[in-house]
Amino acid sequence: MSTTYTLDTATSRANPTPQPMKRLTVPAIRARKGGEPLVMLTAYTVRTAQLLDPHCDMLLVGDSLGQVIYGLPSTVPVTLEMMAAHGAAAVRGSYHAVVVIDMPFGSYERGPEQAFESAAYLLKQTGAAAVKLEGGKAMAPTVRFLVERGIPVMGHVGLTPQAVNVLGGYGARGRSAAEATKIVADAVAVAEAGAFSLVIEGVVEPVAIEITRLVGCPTIGIGASAQCDGQVLVVDDMLGMFDRTARFVKRYDSLSARIAAAAETYAGEVRARTFPGPEQIYPAKD
Repeated sequence: MSTTYTLDTATSRANPTPQPMKRLTVPAIRARKGGEPLVMLTAYTVRTAQLLDPHCDMLLVGDSLGQVIYGLPSTVPVTLEMMAAHGAAAVRGSYHAVVVIDMPFGSYERGPEQAFESAAYLLKQTGAAAVKLEGGKAMAPTVRFLVERGIPVMGHVGLTPQAVNVLGGYGARGRSAAEATKIVADAVAVAEAGAFSLVIEGVVEPVAIEITRLVGCPTIGIGASAQCDGQVLVVDDMLGMFDRTARFVKRYDSLSARIAAAAETYAGEVRARTFPGPEQIYPAKD
């Protein structure tokens, strides 16, 4: 969905500045298998999407927003309504990237029909191009059902955060031969069911390399391998917004420290009555 109308950006900071660019498509992403690595970051707000869009091939409206935005203990409590609100914001703030939206826990596991109803709701409410769901062989029939009905699906195998209660934590997966074999089989099943791409999260590197070699769709690594067809990170993690991050996160900035310093300076100026200054007040007319 490309924006073709003109917005008066002088009237609202929320309105993005229109750019004459064509949005990437799901088939274009799939065609990047084995080619130039795909870049994906999470985006939950209009402004974040605006800033990331020129640099990303895909923007993921992840259910990680439950922890990042709402301070929830896991992604499990996230609702369809939460995903729809933030998904619509990310779409409004982007022009170039394919926007993918996570299907939250409980919105698709019951069966293909439930998954279709939830996915259709999300795409209608947001304008996103695709949905992402977690799971392996058990979810393959659901992936096929959605794809056959016109809903592009990104798969997600390995460490699946929605299953944290079953997995017993967020540790790396695939350390045993049996678990590695299962993860590879899960990935192949989801890819063969029609997923246009596949997130591989938190697995030992040989597993990620093997999956990338076997499946016909692009793999997107997060805590996997540089040999995946692309990479994704939670944007707040890579920007250093939190004190603690996973081993696989590289911090490209330390925004939390810079934001705290700016707030401290502001607070000092307010208390010293040096803000607002002459530049920030409206003088009386002569």
